[in-house]
Amino acid sequence: MDNLNQLWPLLYRALLETALMVSISIFFAVLIGLPLGILLYITQHPLLFKIKPLNATLGWLVNIIRSFPFIILIVAIMPFATWLVNASHGPVFASVALSIAAVPLFARLVESSFNSVKDGVIEASIAGGAPIYLIVTDVLLPEARKSITQAITLTIISIIAFSATAGVVGGGGVGDLAIRYGYYRYDTLTMIVTVIVLVIIVQIVQWAGDFISNRREER
Repeated sequence: MDNLNQLWPLLYRALLETALMVSISIFFAVLIGLPLGILLYITQHPLLFKIKPLNATLGWLVNIIRSFPFIILIVAIMPFATWLVNASHGPVFASVALSIAAVPLFARLVESSFNSVKDGVIEASIAGGAPIYLIVTDVLLPEARKSITQAITLTIISIIAFSATAGVVGGGGVGDLAIRYGYYRYDTLTMIVTVIVLVIIVQIVQWAGDFISNRREER
């Protein structure tokens, strides 16, 4: 690329693609990962709904998916992703693998957030006759709200990092721009600009997550 005037349109499009990938992936991460994290927690807690075989099975599935390097995961599920979204490239296509990678990550973070809730609060709820679903909705979620907000922030940042790898298989986004134009074409300017943009995006996401979690804690 000769100058910045040629870079801006490509960077704008890449930013939109990254935003689309992150939005789709975090939506499914929370939609599926939150209930999964709740199940992981309550099925191992002796005061709630401890079912050791179910917890072991869920934990095994989560750990299997998390153990895959993302580049291998996205290549392995390419046929499934192509069938699901009827496309073999683009941000929506890449979002399938991003979502699959984000769900177990967020589920484990949710489980960890619940682990910070004191058992005394749970014991008091059980003593008051509260059923499990009320303990989850009225005790666990409110008590772990700050930690879950931070978990969402961390998951978004992880998805942004994964999205750079998704560019290798035609997923698009800022990472793809950095690889195709910056690395393969030895365009130092593009590489520097895209790295700076990614750093700024991550900083904004982290600041927003900290701001929201702190405000919720004050309330």
